[in-house]
Amino acid sequence: MLSSSSNNILETIRMIEEENLDIRTITMGINLLDCADADIDKSCEKIYRKITKKAKNLVNVAKDIEGKYGIPIINQRITVTPISMLVSVSGGDPVKYAKALDKAAKDVGASFIGGYSALVQKGMTPGDEALIRSIPRALKETDLVCSSVNIGSTKAGINMDAVKLMGQIVRETAEMTKDNNCFGAAKLVVFCNAVEDNPFMAGGFHGVSEPDVVINTGVSGPGVVREAIRKAGKKASMDQIAEIIKKTAFKVTRMGQLVGAEAAERLGVPFGIVDLSLAPTPAVGDSVARILEEIGLETCGGPGTTACLAMLNDAVKKGGVMASGSVGGLSGAFIPVSEDAGMIAAAEKGILSLEKLEAMTCVCSVGLDMIIIPGDTSAETISAIIADEAAIGMINTKTTACRLIPAIGKKSGEKLVFGGLLGEGPIMPVKKTRADVMVNRGGRIPSPINALKN
Repeated sequence: MLSSSSNNILETIRMIEEENLDIRTITMGINLLDCADADIDKSCEKIYRKITKKAKNLVNVAKDIEGKYGIPIINQRITVTPISMLVSVSGGDPVKYAKALDKAAKDVGASFIGGYSALVQKGMTPGDEALIRSIPRALKETDLVCSSVNIGSTKAGINMDAVKLMGQIVRETAEMTKDNNCFGAAKLVVFCNAVEDNPFMAGGFHGVSEPDVVINTGVSGPGVVREAIRKAGKKASMDQIAEIIKKTAFKVTRMGQLVGAEAAERLGVPFGIVDLSLAPTPAVGDSVARILEEIGLETCGGPGTTACLAMLNDAVKKGGVMASGSVGGLSGAFIPVSEDAGMIAAAEKGILSLEKLEAMTCVCSVGLDMIIIPGDTSAETISAIIADEAAIGMINTKTTACRLIPAIGKKSGEKLVFGGLLGEGPIMPVKKTRADVMVNRGGRIPSPINALKN
């Protein structure tokens, strides 16, 4: 149980309840390795039974806790062991697994299920490659399944064969779902240094070192942080602003720990981590870009943006670790363009560019997230963007990722609309220079010297 009293935590909740604070997700992670079977149909049956058994009360428990504390719990999600591991045992059509996951998630009422994934930072098994090549069809033929592929790490380097393949897969996924606003690509993340306890989608999966079943929570509160900075006024120094952010993150993390621990206890499974990520939504006031502008920028994307984001990300993490020994996941600040009203506005003005976003990913939690690019962007160019982002993660020993959505049939300056939490966004221009020779070389970018730390 928590060391702090519930009364103190509830007082914190009352202080911030009017500023768009929410529990973005309660996510149940489920290990599926015991569902492996040489017969793929039997394996799918085992998966369906295990998920529906373990997660049958997930949604009801979340609703009960929401009612008890008055805190919105937006999503109830599930993550599972990377499915490529099961494909390696069973063979067969991997999309059968995707459909089993989709059915199980729907039957327990989950918002999304993540883990249609492969970890190929150093090489691909036949099961890995089969799963990766099936991703476009899997995301077209399911509703709730999310997919991720880890193509690099600080220890292993970058698997350029996988990078080349993922450029093709991202584009093919967008093409196969073009009648649905290329929505499939919005459920596909390409990682470097993926973490095993990420409760957020679309990149969440249940790592093999995790417990059999675990509860992780994702807390979000950009509006809370922005309001705290606004109250400090324009004369506060940068170190004072950092302290305000840290204290606010401390309060938010305590709430996330309370909710996560109670959910785990009610469900009879271990509590894992609180992911304190400033994950924006299209709602007014729920924007990371607006936080940066409150700190003192005229528009997010202009000079000073990277420095402000670095301070914000660091202060959020410092506040989180002061509040809980269970902070994990991707804690920090997300910058998904289509999901952040301030980012959308800055991109529409032409101030926030793809190149500036790449610079910002050096200091934020993840990477190029929910970036809509022209529909004629080649697979090789997509691969090159993925390689650049992976290099940032590899060298800096941090998680980076790409969630790129080629808007098939549309060009720069137009808009793609998803609705809901995924929002909408302008199609951002991509430099026309090509990197085909580099991408087609394949092989592996070796791990950096700092990978040899022991």
